[in-house]
Amino acid sequence: MTDTLFTKIIDREIPADIVYEDEQCLAFRDINPKAPMHILVIPKKCIAKLTEAKQNDEPLLGHLMTVASVVASKEGYGDAFRLVVNNGAAVGQSVFHLHLHILGGRDFMWPPG
Repeated sequence: MTDTLFTKIIDREIPADIVYEDEQCLAFRDINPKAPMHILVIPKKCIAKLTEAKQNDEPLLGHLMTVASVVASKEGYGDAFRLVVNNGAAVGQSVFHLHLHILGGRDFMWPPG
């Protein structure tokens, strides 16, 4: 497994405010939140970015989306949240371990950015 900030969180080498965990993924509060709810959902399998996911990763990717919905509901934002996946440094990805941002609790503009 590639050693990233997120693998260190998975391995409990770095503390995090974990709100959900199962065999496939982990969800925790972002340390620099951009909304009242800003939670990251990460796979325990290290995939650097979405474009590196393979066809056999499709069940895992779907699971991450389902977990994001469950987490948003548990946090009280089940009907109003945004999911963001950055793919590459040019669009803001700073940790190269695939992750979904769950954002909620404020108004969002469209288009984003």
